[in-house]
Amino acid sequence: MNNNLPITMLNPDFPFSYDHYLDSDAGLGSVPESLYGTEVAVIGAGLSGLVTAYELMKLGLKPVIYEADQIGGRLRTASFAAAPQITCDLGGMRFPVSSKALYHYIELLGLETYDFPNPLAEPTDSTVIELKGQKIYVEDPADLPVFYQEVADAWKQALREDAHFEQMQQAIRERDTQRIKELWNSILEEFDEESFYGFIANSKAFKEAGFEHREAFGQVGFGSGGWDTDFPNSILEILRVVYTDADDYHRGITGGAAKLPEALFNHAPEKMAHWPAGTSLSSLHGGAPRGAVSKVYRTENPGFNGANTIEVTERFGRTQEFGAVVSTVQSWLLSTGIDTDEELFAPELWTAIERSHYMQSSKTFVMVDRPFWKDRDPITGEYLMSMTLTDRLNRATYLLDNGDDQPAVILLSYTWNDDALKWLSLSAQRRMELMLHSLEKIYPGVDIRSHIVGQPITVSWESDPNFMGAFKANLPGHYRYQQRLYTHFDQQQMPAEHRGIFLAGDDVSWTAGWAEGAVTTGLNALWGVVKHLGGSDAQANPGPGLFLAEIGPKAL
Repeated sequence: MNNNLPITMLNPDFPFSYDHYLDSDAGLGSVPESLYGTEVAVIGAGLSGLVTAYELMKLGLKPVIYEADQIGGRLRTASFAAAPQITCDLGGMRFPVSSKALYHYIELLGLETYDFPNPLAEPTDSTVIELKGQKIYVEDPADLPVFYQEVADAWKQALREDAHFEQMQQAIRERDTQRIKELWNSILEEFDEESFYGFIANSKAFKEAGFEHREAFGQVGFGSGGWDTDFPNSILEILRVVYTDADDYHRGITGGAAKLPEALFNHAPEKMAHWPAGTSLSSLHGGAPRGAVSKVYRTENPGFNGANTIEVTERFGRTQEFGAVVSTVQSWLLSTGIDTDEELFAPELWTAIERSHYMQSSKTFVMVDRPFWKDRDPITGEYLMSMTLTDRLNRATYLLDNGDDQPAVILLSYTWNDDALKWLSLSAQRRMELMLHSLEKIYPGVDIRSHIVGQPITVSWESDPNFMGAFKANLPGHYRYQQRLYTHFDQQQMPAEHRGIFLAGDDVSWTAGWAEGAVTTGLNALWGVVKHLGGSDAQANPGPGLFLAEIGPKAL
């Protein structure tokens, strides 16, 4: 047993080592030279679409990227008008170090990262927990009152006693795929029908602790904040996160998360088949992707692998046929935003698409003249403000420092689901006023308003027609739907009428909401396209589809 090995996002449903796959000198496969330059449509220029397109380009194919709005998807960074160098991340903003496939690209592109200041995390100077009007200030998590220590211990005990937590983490460290599958499959069927709240309410640990402990766990949680907006979701969703340390040890991307997709679009790989040195996704697209897709239909013209070609039509009418298409948009959009040929997918896959459950998410940021919260109160000696977890409207407030000589940013509120819906109809200004009102109750005497510069920036992902929600989170009983979506990239046994279009994106993954899932499903789609076109795996580096039968998701 080696506890020094790192935890990775080796997902228990399909524990394929994507980081090793990416790092192999043998590469990710090949296509016949006669196919060099063959165009493959990639719908969506989020991280998943860009990873797919980037790797298709390296194999000598020509990705044709379509994007309805802006490159990056939910890796979206906004700048404050008064100081454009000061940014805020509207979507993904913190990335667990266990996301090894994601960090492959972050490191490849030379992006700088920093320790993200989650509440109670090591890089965070101080944290305030305010629950039922009672305020707790700590600089060291060890100084939390006994009650909060009991809440944390009850959660650890529930995971240990009811979910094989320690055994699973050890198997993940050792990349023992057979042990991972044995542990996971032993609880899969029972827990597929169990909600997150049902799991903790039925656990011996929380039954003994009592309702107040469950309530506090939901309201303020630990690490990245409270858990209660996830309570209706399947406990399987939560276990995938905690087994793989996705909820801890986060880093941010210096300059904003959008640096990653922007760099990927503009990067020229060193090793490519067919394309001359200096070729990038940007150069293949004349500097900008194509526009929004309005229609995707099968044609009567023969394509690859027994399937006819697929016609992609842009919003303003331009139409092109492709032998393969990768769709990385949120899957709901295939029925609500894009006129999609129903015959492209089997009826049971359409059911899985329609049953997807998306989380709502809202953020509101303000820029302040300096990181004034680093000042200490002359009477108490405490920092003026702290990372804040509360049961008030804000729920979670983050303080983001750009250095003492630069303006700083306060993420006034980061909320999910019902809490996010409370903000949906309100303007940015009204949101800010309500959030400041709550913070003034928590920090009486601290004049936050006097430090604010310019206008607030806000987002509600569920109101964006190109997203309709932040990310998918399965409800109890949804495992079968997710299995259909995830394994769709292996089309070798499918009828010809369903081949040639591949689903990718974090909502197809088992870890929706984490950029790692966007990367890995993009690599799955890459494997599927290569097989569909008549290509092959590198002999020394077999791809994910070759392992589905052995370690893939269990059929219920």
